[in-house]
Amino acid sequence: MIQKEKWIWMDGRMVPWDEANVHVLSHTLHYGYGAFEGIRSYLHDDGRSAVFRLPDHVDRLFQSAHLLELGLPFSREEVNEACIEALKANGLAAGYIRPLVYLGPAEVGVYPGDEPDLHLAIATWKWGAYLGGEALKAGIRVKVSTYTKFHVNSVLVKGKVVGHYVNSVLAKMEAKREGYTEGILLDHQGYVAEGSGENLFLVRGKTIVTPEDGATILDGITRDSIITLARDLGYEVEKRRLTRNDLYTSDEVFFTGTAAEVTPIREIDRRAIGQGRPGPVTLELQRAFFDVVSGRSPAYDRWMTYYSPKDGASDGRETSTAHV
Repeated sequence: MIQKEKWIWMDGRMVPWDEANVHVLSHTLHYGYGAFEGIRSYLHDDGRSAVFRLPDHVDRLFQSAHLLELGLPFSREEVNEACIEALKANGLAAGYIRPLVYLGPAEVGVYPGDEPDLHLAIATWKWGAYLGGEALKAGIRVKVSTYTKFHVNSVLVKGKVVGHYVNSVLAKMEAKREGYTEGILLDHQGYVAEGSGENLFLVRGKTIVTPEDGATILDGITRDSIITLARDLGYEVEKRRLTRNDLYTSDEVFFTGTAAEVTPIREIDRRAIGQGRPGPVTLELQRAFFDVVSGRSPAYDRWMTYYSPKDGASDGRETSTAHV
C-alpha cells in the first residue's frame, strides 16, 4: 500500500495529494500511451539524503518519451529539479519517486492527435523493500511465466512505457496466484528476458551472466550499476542468451531493479538454486550495492544527487519549474 503524502508535483505546481486527479477520458488511461520512471532516494549513514542516479533515470524518461514521439515541455534539468522539489515538499529523507508522462482527454480515439495533450506528474512516497525485507535476506521463490515477453517489433521494448506493463501484471498475478513471489518471462524464442519488473542475473562460479543488451529487456539502471560493481570487484560479467536450463543449473540467481534492489532467488519452478539460499556472490554484490546507496562507498559518489529534505515545504504555489 502506498503511504499517502502531502503533495504531488503536476505540470510545475505542487498539488495536494488528494487533488492530484486526471479526467476519466485521459488518453493514457484508455490506451496506455505514456511513460514513467521509478527512482529511489536513500538516507546515507552520515545523515545526508541522496537520489540514486537521478540524471540517468531522467535521461531514460526522456528516451521513453522520444520513442513514443512525445516531446516533454521541460528540460532534463527542470525534471531533475522537480524530482528533488517533490521529495522536499513531502519532507522525505528517503523515498520513491514516480515521474509519469501522460496524455489528457483532448483525444479519445487511438490517435493521440497532432499536438498531444501532454502532462508530467511526479509523486513521491515512502517505500521499503519491494519484494519484502525478508526477501533480501532469505531470497524468493519464482516461476517461469506462461506469458511471453513481447516481440521487439510488437512494441518499443527499450521504453519504460505505461501499456507495456500489462504483460508484467499478468505474469505477476499468475506467479502470486500459484504461491510464488515473482515470475520470469521468456521471449518469443524461449530465451530468458526478465522479471515482471526486474532484470535478472545468474552466477556460475566466478562468472556473472545476464541477458544480452539486445534482448527484450529494459536497460535497467540498477542492472548497469551491478555490472559496474561486479567488474570493479574482479568478477567477469557476460551478456548472452540464457535458457531455462541455465537458470535451473546456476549456482545463484538474483533480480535487480530500482524497486527490487538486489533480491536473491532461492528457487525457480520448485527447483532449488544452488544450496537453496542466497549465495556468496549475490550477497557480496548486495552488500556492495547497499554500501553505495548508504554512502559508505565514496568512489561511487558520482551516482548521488544530494538534497536536504528540510528545505522548502510546499504551500501549493508555483515551483521554479513552471509549465512551458
